[in-house]
Amino acid sequence: METVTLGMTDMKVSRIAYGAWELGGECGSFDESGAIATIRHARERGITFFDTAQAYGFGASEMLLARALRDDLDRRREEIVIATKGGLRRTGSGLVRDSSRFWLRQGVTESLRALDVEYIDLYQVHWPDPNVALSETADALDELVGEGKIRHVGVSNFDVAEMSEFARTRPVETLQPPYSLFRRDIEADVLPYARTHDLGVLVYGPLAHGLLSGTMDEGTTFAPDDWRSTNPSFQGETFRHNLDKVRELQGIAQELGCSVAQLATAWALTNPAVHVAIVGAQRPRHVDEAVTASELHLGNEALTRIDRIMAGTTAFTGPTPDRMPTR
Repeated sequence: METVTLGMTDMKVSRIAYGAWELGGECGSFDESGAIATIRHARERGITFFDTAQAYGFGASEMLLARALRDDLDRRREEIVIATKGGLRRTGSGLVRDSSRFWLRQGVTESLRALDVEYIDLYQVHWPDPNVALSETADALDELVGEGKIRHVGVSNFDVAEMSEFARTRPVETLQPPYSLFRRDIEADVLPYARTHDLGVLVYGPLAHGLLSGTMDEGTTFAPDDWRSTNPSFQGETFRHNLDKVRELQGIAQELGCSVAQLATAWALTNPAVHVAIVGAQRPRHVDEAVTASELHLGNEALTRIDRIMAGTTAFTGPTPDRMPTR
């Protein structure tokens, strides 16, 4: 599939990244053997970019991803780009943000062990930590680059002020923000900043965490250990309103001969500041759908109609560490 150079880095990656969040269990139970088969199918379809995090099950996602990619990691390491994230710590009452030098260094050590690799291609600060100076965080990661444990440094869920402050100590190379038809706030300043500063942008949640998958309806429910079970965007009248929007989008998708999920993924990749869309996939067919979406061209007429449908949409709220179910 098509590849792209990720911003100022020298990494060439597939425009679709496999997102391994669900392998940590935060979205409910899943079939491990099916997940491994799906990841290996992603490789067969040309996906070279895989995104995970320490906090996705604190080793569970990273270890399962490593099992699925073991042959590639052992024999063709230079063909695979592994991105993981750190800076969240598990406590008895839930997740807390911790981007201190000590915790980041420990996190990198644990991620290297879980992934069973000698280096991590891209290490990202998962969420900004208001209790730790960004200069400390940036300096710690710069040290880890110098030690060869990580190769590139990125941030996730940072705003412009936070990225600017981080960059005073060492360059921000990539950004991982939420972005979907239901969540476009980063278009105002974050994406322009990223484009101006040549940041590699890999967006997460292009399917609005399943809302744009085309598989949900008013009867959809979520398991108690699924973060969406308590999220207002998936409850009551807001959920019903959002589903109405998805049905309108399906009309455009049908005219273009694609699914609404493919339409949503292609739309995210249309923004010139976006390099990669991270897509979680539980079945090989979901991978196929995402790969096809990366090749879908949306013309001005389709984009205008999409904007018209999404005008006035209720603000979408995604997951945050403090709102994740306590495990």
